[in-house]
Amino acid sequence: PPHRPRPKGGRPPVPDRACLTGILFVLKTGIQWEDLPQELGSGCGMTCWRRLRDWTTAGVWTRLQQTLLAELQQADCLDWSRASVDASTVRAR
Repeated sequence: PPHRPRPKGGRPPVPDRACLTGILFVLKTGIQWEDLPQELGSGCGMTCWRRLRDWTTAGVWTRLQQTLLAELQQADCLDWSRASVDASTVRAR
């Protein structure tokens, strides 16, 4: 989603790719957001957390998953024979 304009100015937003790097680092390593190393260039942990929150609210992750699955399906790289559905996350009918 586009960044909100800042009428009072301030620092420019951290680039999306840098925030994505920080988000993935935190999720992969399991560290606390506030312990995100500044050397990654991803901004502070709170910046990455806010971007994760905003992207989740905007449905970015759902669209990303759908796009990735569609591309993998088109390339015939998915094997659905081993897929399973867990009733705790999918509503039973």
